[in-house]
Amino acid sequence: MKITYLGHSCFKIESQDYSIVLDPYQDGKVPGYLPIRETADQVLCSHGHGDHCGVENVTLRSGGTSPFTVEAIETWHDGQQGALRGQDTIHILDDGQCRIAHLGDLGCELAPEQKDRLQGLNALLIPVGGYYTIDAVQASKLAQELNPTVVIPMHYRGGGFGYDVIGPVEDFTALQANVVSYPSELELTPETAAQTAVLTPRNI
Repeated sequence: MKITYLGHSCFKIESQDYSIVLDPYQDGKVPGYLPIRETADQVLCSHGHGDHCGVENVTLRSGGTSPFTVEAIETWHDGQQGALRGQDTIHILDDGQCRIAHLGDLGCELAPEQKDRLQGLNALLIPVGGYYTIDAVQASKLAQELNPTVVIPMHYRGGGFGYDVIGPVEDFTALQANVVSYPSELELTPETAAQTAVLTPRNI
């Protein structure tokens, strides 16, 4: 399974000639990022905000056979059961070899039964910037509880990109062990070593 970090919370996941784009942002919605222009077989969005639902920027192919099973967990974008920012959908993708979860704009504590459904992950794509989502400390605690093999941070501020009000990725990585930096792509296999993988956003 190939994971490509396009930027903000947007990833392209590829397996067996089939690709899914998760949470593409709309043009101009996230400071410092180039527009999303992708071709894929499927698009999944965690919620309807403009920095996560730019489906118009993904050209869909037809006729491909998906190797993925997709499971959704409904949760909240804030700590007040959606009163501030609405719902958030976690997507779990499984291609038969690797199982990954994209937490979207998770902004609340997960219930015990939700955490149970997120056990046994090969990779966890988790927001770490705070303000709109859980912050670095909350994300580190959740990652420890879920214990995926690979933790991939997203939704943070970097040099020249991201919202000013959210924190940098370093706030999160300072709390993590085995931090490894990559270009924008990571080839994930069942043998991939346990680590926190910081992928460079491709669209900057």
